[in-house]
Amino acid sequence: MSKTKQTRSLTEGPIGTSLLMFALPILAGNIAQSLNGSVNAIWVGKFLGEAALTATANANNIMFFLIGSVFGIGMAATILIGQSIGAKDLPQARRVMGTSATFFISLSVVIAVLGWFLSHRLLLAMGTPAESLPMADAYLKVIFLAMPLLYAFAFITAALRGAGDARTPFRFLLLAVLMDIAFNPLLIFGVGPFPELGIAGAAWATFFSQGLALAGLMLYLRNKRHMLWLGRKDIGLLKIDTVILKALVVKGVPMGLQMILISLAMIMMISMVNGYGVETASAYGAAMQLWTYVQMPAMAIGAACSTMAAQNVGAGLWPRVEATARTGVLFNFLLTGALIAPIILFDRSTLALFLPAASEALEIGRHLNHIAVWSFLFFGVNFVLSGVVRSTGAVLPPLLILAIGMWGIRVPFALWLQPRFGADAIWWSFPVSALCSMLMIMAYYRWGNWRSASILDKPAQATPAEVPATPPSPVADPDVELER
Repeated sequence: MSKTKQTRSLTEGPIGTSLLMFALPILAGNIAQSLNGSVNAIWVGKFLGEAALTATANANNIMFFLIGSVFGIGMAATILIGQSIGAKDLPQARRVMGTSATFFISLSVVIAVLGWFLSHRLLLAMGTPAESLPMADAYLKVIFLAMPLLYAFAFITAALRGAGDARTPFRFLLLAVLMDIAFNPLLIFGVGPFPELGIAGAAWATFFSQGLALAGLMLYLRNKRHMLWLGRKDIGLLKIDTVILKALVVKGVPMGLQMILISLAMIMMISMVNGYGVETASAYGAAMQLWTYVQMPAMAIGAACSTMAAQNVGAGLWPRVEATARTGVLFNFLLTGALIAPIILFDRSTLALFLPAASEALEIGRHLNHIAVWSFLFFGVNFVLSGVVRSTGAVLPPLLILAIGMWGIRVPFALWLQPRFGADAIWWSFPVSALCSMLMIMAYYRWGNWRSASILDKPAQATPAEVPATPPSPVADPDVELER
């Protein structure tokens, strides 16, 4: 019985249609995840109070940091799989799957164990308010238990997307979200036979939903004999391939460092916000719930662009790589802009979902949202172009650009201008740093040498001679060619 090829070729057909059709399941998955987080925040904020919402905001920042510490390995594996699929080298894609799965999941277990013992100290170090600290610690310890499940699920779904299969990850992500939403009130309030666990119940809901969805996904891939499924006969592929491992580490660590830099900056920002009290901290937490929706189109389009670019790099179709970048930037402005307008117009109603109606935090949230939410237009361009650049293996320039934007601009801007402008310095640091980062990545995309990079020591394909030295800028050239 042959394995089913549940993939979508991204090396042929209209660029715009192919990109949009591949991005839609990713976007739907992002929406589902964000709705899940928002529903959880509503349960916690409305029924457990502002201190509990602040606790989850602080704990989730640490969780994002720990995911980022290994996420780069998964991103590198996705690029390798995408390039292998584009080059029609299925054996290489399966070798990448085996090596990266062994390394990625083993590392996630180590991080989860360390995190369990360090959770309280981490929360103290980031200045979590005293009234929120016990709840944040109870929540975070359970999240650490769920880390291997979260990592494994994220890695497998990313690998499937690298092979062009975006629908299967969406189906099981939706299953996980629905189960999480259902488990939350049962475990928070102790409905029926379930124990009353308070804020820890929200974390246990994540644990059970992720575990069940992961088990279902693996059974599905096994029964469908998916091209990337590794069964007992493929056990040898789980042995570490040193060439692949070197590529995963050398290319994955810089991509993981990007996530770490972002999460450390987020921790730094929320530590500054915590200094203004629970009302400001809870307003910031509620605004971040809205921001997850604003950034969803850019993240979905950027992920789709990265996979499409990787497959076309593997196939040697460089004109399609360039067209993918231009189309992704255009889609980002259209879709992200369409979300920012209603978020601003109806911000009182949306923020009131997470905060009590009479809370002082509501007006603080409206104020900071008006200043900071526009930064996601610039963020989207950065996300799309960085994904395309990384698809060739050029991972260090995006890392340096991000480091400058986050730690050379955002954090110093917020720190140095607070004595003069107060909390507004924190809110303005978002659009200022995002704009600067966008300009830097645009310059590197146009004039950098990313097209000659390789993710493996011995690339399967050489960079074609017909690649132009300085192709048109994706923003300066608005006439996006949707078909090649």
